Amino acid sequence: MSNATPITVVGNITRDPEIRFTQTGVPVARLSIAATPRKFDKATNKWIDGETTFWACTAWRSLAEHAAESLRKGDRVIASGTVTTQRWTDKDTKEARERMVLDLDDVGPSLLWTDATVTRTGARRAAPANGDTWGDFDAAGATSPQTPTDDNPPF
Repeated sequence: MSNATPITVVGNITRDPEIRFTQTGVPVARLSIAATPRKFDKATNKWIDGETTFWACTAWRSLAEHAAESLRKGDRVIASGTVTTQRWTDKDTKEARERMVLDLDDVGPSLLWTDATVTRTGARRAAPANGDTWGDFDAAGATSPQTPTDDNPPF
């Protein structure tokens, strides 16, 4: 999408991510993020909360599975994605409805006030261009999850 609106949201998850599967078996997770801006009021010498914005978010495929397994209500997260508008007709009232949704490209815990442990899942990656060995490659070019043979990153 060349005219997509990419944004990054930092906030708290308002409910546990809910994962479902499409008819073809593709995982999709829904979650909601509340983002409340804060600013310092010099007159009162206190922090003041602004108006909270609630973001309905959708994650697909492996991101959906990882989000559902890793994130919980109350977790502070950093989420990035594109804003889209969902439109539908209400079944009961027959009224046209719409809402803005953040289609997630990535989401993870904020480390501002917490610790997190990263567990790699063995995601597939492309073969190194410079001929270095980064694990065994199958016929489709996907790597098996192995430790790199040297200290250089694959990019």
